[in-house]
Amino acid sequence: MADQPKAGSALDAVQAGPATEAALPARLAPTDLHNPSVDALRARFGAAVLHHEVTAGDQHVVYLEAGRNVEILRWLKEDPTQHYDFLADVTAVDFGGGRPLQVVYQLWSMPHRRALRVKCELPLTALTIDSVQPLWKTADWLEREVYDLFGIEFAGHPDLRRILMPENYAEGHPLRKDFPLRGRFTRAEQTRRALSQDPNDQYIPAELAMGREPQQATPMPAGGPIPTDRSGGATGAGR
Repeated sequence: MADQPKAGSALDAVQAGPATEAALPARLAPTDLHNPSVDALRARFGAAVLHHEVTAGDQHVVYLEAGRNVEILRWLKEDPTQHYDFLADVTAVDFGGGRPLQVVYQLWSMPHRRALRVKCELPLTALTIDSVQPLWKTADWLEREVYDLFGIEFAGHPDLRRILMPENYAEGHPLRKDFPLRGRFTRAEQTRRALSQDPNDQYIPAELAMGREPQQATPMPAGGPIPTDRSGGATGAGR
């Protein structure tokens, strides 16, 4: 039998879900779990800090105005009292039901040994937010992944294009809640499109600019495959 969490352990907070600081039980809110960045953000940016919650007992999550994301994140990175020098992740969350999509930044301050999660909510009618790639180079591919899978555009990104799906992928964004389980096209249409792909689609523009020739399968002879011996060479009958 799998080990069960001990009664009264910190894992209880995971099952309980997010809670505000005021709602946290005293045993889960010791002074060493206080994140001074939350108070500093409120003092400096006021109403631009929309909401704060604590998840899993000690993960501080701050919701910011999406239109000021670069300004505030730059301060979190460059201010010596904050110094969030490591962007661990950029991702997104879609709860479905017409609710806004969340852009999520997971920050870590090496000097202060402090984590902070920042979220910005975007309405479905305006899925655009400024890129933080100029602040953290890590954001380059991370923002491309969010763009590819959720359809969120990052204004000012130097090379915003798909990174996991083909550039000519026409079915939408696979991690959106409104994306059908088997895709938007029928299996027959998906197969037809796969068989009719241009070989150039498998290469990035830089490779094609270098004169690299796309590899294509050799058509099968009319009489079927050429017989081979055990070493893989053609037999006399097939030569």
